[in-house]
Amino acid sequence: MKKGKQKEIKQKDDLEQVEKPIAKKIKKNEANPAEEYQMVEKMLTSDFYKIDVVELAQKLIGKIIVRQLPQGEVRAIIVETEAYKAPEDKACHAYNNKKTDRTKYFWQDGGHLYVYSIYGNNYCLNITSATKDDPEAVLIRAIQPLSFDIIKEIRKTKSTKLQDLSNGPGKCGGCLLLDKSHNGLNLCDEKSGMYLIDNNKQYEIGVSSRINIDYAEEWKDKPWRFYIKNNSFVSKG
Repeated sequence: MKKGKQKEIKQKDDLEQVEKPIAKKIKKNEANPAEEYQMVEKMLTSDFYKIDVVELAQKLIGKIIVRQLPQGEVRAIIVETEAYKAPEDKACHAYNNKKTDRTKYFWQDGGHLYVYSIYGNNYCLNITSATKDDPEAVLIRAIQPLSFDIIKEIRKTKSTKLQDLSNGPGKCGGCLLLDKSHNGLNLCDEKSGMYLIDNNKQYEIGVSSRINIDYAEEWKDKPWRFYIKNNSFVSKG
């Protein structure tokens, strides 16, 4: 696939009036205790997600996913995203406003989950944007685990490389134990067991065309993939 020209942009967070306090705090990256992540323990509220999908895909970079599981609390940094914008985008499952039992979850207000399967039991995590009248979603392509011990227990991978735990969209869903039953989950609901928080850290963000969508014709070259530059957990495109 022809790659879009890559460039770097500086992430700018504007979270005024879109955060909700959460009691806990975490300071250390378990993979590298010497590196501190100064996280603002505030759950991102619906206003954060109610923006254009391309803008949301950029703003999600560096945010922290928090998921409550029987094994314990899982946390991970979002390091790679892609934007999908129906009805025009030929790479989007909801292209041409195609609404089915699977794709109906695109038509939700920003901040809800759209989960679909690939290669059998691998599930991809998408987060809706804008409003319920805008079938748009951000695919989470890769995450950097902060809860390594729990995620290694969940994934049970034979690989000795930590990056192989979560450097792809199906792997992200596996780390978070997501499946189709989580379609429609509201990230802004305290009772949902999953939410996002901010991370007070600036990243160099790379931009390119999206991966493995040659079928999308002229839409395959849209520069709608975003990632933390030089992060080893970013997927190999």
